[in-house]
Amino acid sequence: MALVRTQYPTLPRHALMVCATLVENPTNLGMLCRTTEAFRLETLVLSNLKLTQARKFRQGAVSTHQWQPLIGCSPEHLPQWLGQQRQRGYTPIALDLQPEAVPLTEMRFPERVVLVLGRELTGIPPSVAAACDQVVMIPQYGMVQSLNVQTAAALAIYAYIGQWGMVASSLAHTPLE
Repeated sequence: MALVRTQYPTLPRHALMVCATLVENPTNLGMLCRTTEAFRLETLVLSNLKLTQARKFRQGAVSTHQWQPLIGCSPEHLPQWLGQQRQRGYTPIALDLQPEAVPLTEMRFPERVVLVLGRELTGIPPSVAAACDQVVMIPQYGMVQSLNVQTAAALAIYAYIGQWGMVASSLAHTPLE
């Protein structure tokens, strides 16, 4: 086994957690797993870790669930869990279309972030939004003012990476054998 593959689990990760507790579609969750692993994010939060066994999750994840740290948090415990993360030094930020939201192009991310994603179609409920310190939105110019949750998350993750740089950049062009 290549040295990079054996060291991979101990290499540094970005201090960005993507909270997909409210996301229900297994395909979207699998693609979120693939995206979070591609950028070496700290963790992906799911409502239930059993979701990783779903065929549609695994198709979207393309085996990245083997490498990406995952934790579970049910939607009813999400506000409390966000409070616990705040005590650990993380800033909960909702990705949602709300009037007070900061456009992603103007957002200055703290280093330690929990990016909270909403439900497909209905977004983030008020109790969860109240547990977040900030709201960020992606400016859109078309007739439809929404993006797939995985696409929106990928844009926000990339903006965060642009501000904080890549960790383990030596991996960027190293094949994992």
